[in-house]
Amino acid sequence: MIEERVARPSSAPPGPLFSRAAVLASCAGFVLIGALQALYGPAIPALRAEFGLSPSAAGLGLSAHFVGGVAGVLLFDRLYGRIGNRRLLGSSYLLMAVGAASFALAPDWPTALAAALLAGLGFGGIDYGLNQLFAVGFGHRSTAMLNILNAHFGIGAILGPAVIGAVGSEHYPAVFLVFALANLPLLLCLRGVRNQVPAMAGERAVGGAVLGRSLGSVLAVFVVLYVLHVGIEAGVGGWEPTHLETVGYGAGAAATATSVYWLMMTVGRFLAAPLALRFSAQAIITVSCAGMTVCLLAATVPALAPYAYAGVGLFIAPIFPTGLPWLNRAAPRARRAGALVIAASMAGGVAAGPALGKAIEWSGVRAVPLLLCGVSALCLSATLWLIRATRSR
Repeated sequence: MIEERVARPSSAPPGPLFSRAAVLASCAGFVLIGALQALYGPAIPALRAEFGLSPSAAGLGLSAHFVGGVAGVLLFDRLYGRIGNRRLLGSSYLLMAVGAASFALAPDWPTALAAALLAGLGFGGIDYGLNQLFAVGFGHRSTAMLNILNAHFGIGAILGPAVIGAVGSEHYPAVFLVFALANLPLLLCLRGVRNQVPAMAGERAVGGAVLGRSLGSVLAVFVVLYVLHVGIEAGVGGWEPTHLETVGYGAGAAATATSVYWLMMTVGRFLAAPLALRFSAQAIITVSCAGMTVCLLAATVPALAPYAYAGVGLFIAPIFPTGLPWLNRAAPRARRAGALVIAASMAGGVAAGPALGKAIEWSGVRAVPLLLCGVSALCLSATLWLIRATRSR
């Protein structure tokens, strides 16, 4: 049951939700959570050697991180508006720092998994807390600021594996420890965050923004959109190298093309920021889903595949950050809506691997772009439905 309550507006005098230093610290925080998520994979060879793990057992580190992330989103959503923004963010940074340090120093694999879960809990709190605050804290600039914030996640996701690759996976404990320490200076910048929950404009409006459809239906389709598009994001990132090698590219070229895909996701969010000041969220997401669908269809042609996957990264980039302000305007009374879609996006990333793997078992690796193209078409259909359902009076 969706909780439909209105957060109590702050009685604090009007003022910016973030100081300039706090905005920069928030972007640095997203670099850190992007790096943390990306560190587990490159560390797998050293984890297997140290703890005597099978490949599937070593992969449980990232799974524990995602489980903690979903729990962190849901937990801190319950606390949002009750304990103050500074305490919410500060406790999240501390949990992530303690979890990362404990993972680095863990004497055995069960302890390491518990530490990854703890770090994921802080990860989820930061992911939810900053996305939620940026979605309501910058007025008409919120969509642009969310794209900039999430672009820094991509920077971290690129830097994390690069650092592991430079120092060697056997030195992963030192990397995790440095990462843990890097969280601590950000605590000093929390004084630049307003402590009270800002009242959203939609909460002061008479009536809802949803027209002709139940609030539950609109939220359900937003969740579907987030699950599916994150599934595509993870699916391309996980299967692009295998697909490219299957259609004739070398391992090095396939790996480089996959790196370009992640790079284009980061570039796409920076490019979307100025566009968000001129075009509506609905228009941006519609173009993104349509472009993503066309690029995935083009990826079925081997000669075009590397370039088409780069295009997918460019088009998929704005969907996650651009959808949150749209959701807040469409369903201002459903206070937990943001938490649901952020948690759903994490669940989509976890479920994408097994689901796509099973589909590939039936259809073969060459069908990867076609399968993802079908999912992308569903994203476009969901977006068009939401545009009709959330049309303002």
